[in-house]
Amino acid sequence: MNEYTHIIGDFNGTVLDDVQAGISSMNEILAQRGLPILADKAAYREVFGFPVESYYLRVGLDLEKEDFKAVLAPLWVELYKRNSQDAKLYRGVRPLAAALRGQGMRQSILSASHSDMLRDQLAEREALELFDEIWGTDTINAYGKSELACEWRRAHPDDRALLIGDTTHDFEVAELIGADCVLVADGHHSRQRLLACGCPVVDRLEELADFLPI
Repeated sequence: MNEYTHIIGDFNGTVLDDVQAGISSMNEILAQRGLPILADKAAYREVFGFPVESYYLRVGLDLEKEDFKAVLAPLWVELYKRNSQDAKLYRGVRPLAAALRGQGMRQSILSASHSDMLRDQLAEREALELFDEIWGTDTINAYGKSELACEWRRAHPDDRALLIGDTTHDFEVAELIGADCVLVADGHHSRQRLLACGCPVVDRLEELADFLPI
């Protein structure tokens, strides 16, 4: 049992159940261009990833024809804001946050989402108060999570941290800042992809009790 002082949670696919919103948004873009859509969550989880441009290429978008930053990223965000309106927090988020707070552990959100959108989504779900710190980016392009994590580490040089995420990139970020990592196979990557990281993988947030003193 590790004595953690800080729990870092990814947001999209870890705190917010927005997988279907992501699929629907991309499928609208693909359908508009006559490209094959993503059939289901299983298909999506095998192709989604970072950097996001590589994901766009894998689903057939032509980034030479349509610029990622100027055209496709703003379009996706516009569609995502609409499609994610009904997205809910994962069931285990509130009880986990309460249990961690009861143990005196600080909790941060660390996300590649734009900080304004991140705070808005949390506030709309009355969840801002669950977290001590919100770390988001200043771009809509899903860039900069690694750099943001390094900023977090500089602000917390002595904290023993556990990062909870849902993608292989979350594992990479955890390694970068010397944090332990547990991945949840209920988000944007498949269990098979997560297992390749070599860190613990759970199916639901509720299973994290095995890794935390709660």
